[in-house]
Amino acid sequence: MTTKDLSRKHVIVPMSNENKMKFIEDSSTHVTNINRVLKGIKSEVIAKFICSDQAGITIVTNKVTSLLDLQTIENYIKNTNYIKVDNVKVPQLSQLKSYLKIIGILYFVENTNTPIIANVVEVIIKKNHIFNNIALALRP
Repeated sequence: MTTKDLSRKHVIVPMSNENKMKFIEDSSTHVTNINRVLKGIKSEVIAKFICSDQAGITIVTNKVTSLLDLQTIENYIKNTNYIKVDNVKVPQLSQLKSYLKIIGILYFVENTNTPIIANVVEVIIKKNHIFNNIALALRP
């Protein structure tokens, strides 16, 4: 699934596959009910839709959720009749940071005795369009 919204608008609720399947079956009702309980605490957050992923379910919202919103969503999910509470973990926001670990770069430029330095890696990264907006955080 791809979205142009900020990933902080994704509330990830880790749960077992059994719980996930049962919850997703009636996801439209859960969206309505989650919006009702969020409105009950006077939150401006609205759940747009729910989808499943490898870890559990993801609730996509219109705004970044607060701690109170997360607790409200957690209480709703844990109070759903057919959910086994032991298999549901604390909801969390997705992380914005990601990294790319570069491995397997030869220490010397091929067929020379010139060592590869951070500047060479940066030049190569900048020439490749898939690495737009990427900077080295840790120099080799």
